[in-house]
Amino acid sequence: MTWSQMQPLLYNNTLDTLFMVWWSTFYAVLFGIPLGVLLILTDRGGLLQNVVVNKVLGAVVNIGRSFPFLILAVALIPFTRLVVGVSIGPTGAVVPLVIAAVPFFARLVEAALREVDHGLVEAAQSMGGGTWTIVFKVLLPQALPALVAAVTTTVITLIGYSAIAGAVGGGGLGNLAYTYGYLQYETNLMVITIVLLVVLVVLVQLLGDLIVRRLARRGSRGTSAVRVGLRRAPAPATVAGQPAAAATADAPEECAGA
Repeated sequence: MTWSQMQPLLYNNTLDTLFMVWWSTFYAVLFGIPLGVLLILTDRGGLLQNVVVNKVLGAVVNIGRSFPFLILAVALIPFTRLVVGVSIGPTGAVVPLVIAAVPFFARLVEAALREVDHGLVEAAQSMGGGTWTIVFKVLLPQALPALVAAVTTTVITLIGYSAIAGAVGGGGLGNLAYTYGYLQYETNLMVITIVLLVVLVVLVQLLGDLIVRRLARRGSRGTSAVRVGLRRAPAPATVAGQPAAAATADAPEECAGA
């Protein structure tokens, strides 16, 4: 196969891979973050502690992560056809990719939120912050670098899953490598497909690492400022067992009496 013949195949199938990875990542983040947050909130000692709900959610996540993707994609063919109307092609591959990615990403979100300094959560609670205020003002902002790293890991995993989906009619670079490289022994096309997949993974990893480093530097400055502010907050002073306000009020009378 000549380069002029390979070029349109590589271009179209690369776009199909990017389509699958983009939409599956979007829905994985959309559903994975709330699921990860609920796993943290309902855990023992969490803000919404509920052991039963936590166990059920944990079981669902563990079951979702236990299926090999190839088996999952085949088993979900009727459901995929019901949801999007087709069971093959890039659109049909998005459904099993999302179902595989959501529990995977939810566990990464849970791990990222566990790393947040519990002292900041307690400080927010002492200032009257409610559960969702703490989630959106403390947990998610403080865990943002780790969440970006989790998204990066998920995208790289989905690139690999999309290649597997190509073997069962999902389209993309995986389908190109399987159809032409494996079935028709087009070795050159197979090698170029592998190189493209490696380049995609490397670019995603470099971009994710760059964003994480910048967010980590910004987050460390913000966390340090919060801690310094908490340490410098004056404690209520007392005079002879009286609150500071009462002592201040009595001071003019003492001076007048003197």
